[in-house]
Amino acid sequence: MQQPHFVSTAPHSVRAWADLFDYRTLPVLAGTAAALGELREIEESVDAHLLAQVVAADPLMTLKLLAHVAALRRGREGSEVETVTEALVMLGIPPFFRAFSEPETVEMVLADQPDALKGFNDVMRRSHRAARFAIGFAVHRMDHDAEVLHEAALLHDFADLLLWLRAPTLALQIQQRQRAQPDLRTATVQRELLNIELVDLQHQLMVSWRLPSLLVSITDDRAQNVTSQARNVLLAIRVARHSAHGWHNAALPHDVQEVAQLLRLSEESAARLLLDIDADDA
Repeated sequence: MQQPHFVSTAPHSVRAWADLFDYRTLPVLAGTAAALGELREIEESVDAHLLAQVVAADPLMTLKLLAHVAALRRGREGSEVETVTEALVMLGIPPFFRAFSEPETVEMVLADQPDALKGFNDVMRRSHRAARFAIGFAVHRMDHDAEVLHEAALLHDFADLLLWLRAPTLALQIQQRQRAQPDLRTATVQRELLNIELVDLQHQLMVSWRLPSLLVSITDDRAQNVTSQARNVLLAIRVARHSAHGWHNAALPHDVQEVAQLLRLSEESAARLLLDIDADDA
């Protein structure tokens, strides 16, 4: 395997950072690669819904698929492909396996970077919890775009994942600074060490890779108007962050108030719902 090229000096612009990443070469989780290998062996029995269960659990594989399908559809008329299932139906099962055969894995890329792999996995766990809260809120709200909201929460921090993969030294420096100064704002330390904020890099990549406009708008932290769908996702992410180490964070009571308002529940019912959603994966 070719040794990965890690970036140790931060580029000076969002555009320069974006140029470091190509969705076609993104690695996937080792578990995803193994599961896809097993499904490839029984390709004739695989349908889009079965395959979607594997793809949609991996934010990087989700990115690769959505960007690949967007590139194939470039210039075509018609509605956008917004979900993993829709993308797989449009692409077809045999073309999917041809396009994504034997992908490189995250574990391969970070084989000699155990601290970076841990940092990557911490972001991944938080993203999965956020996605569970997001779809739980969406189902309660009877939102017909529940699958898109799940994707939006899962992908919300994908630039953090890319930073651990491509610039692990810089990612570790950010982590160390924030641990030493818990009150230090994330945006401040990112601008200082990366010359950019990751939210801007993420938005640039989503637009460049032509990801679905609904997905882009829901995950845009700079948006002027916050829709109920965006609130659904942002609250899911906040709850996942604040409860990452237990349910005693001082910010959680305010989160519960906002979840109660979004879902039109009492605060007691909202708190029980959060615990129930979290317990479903325990």
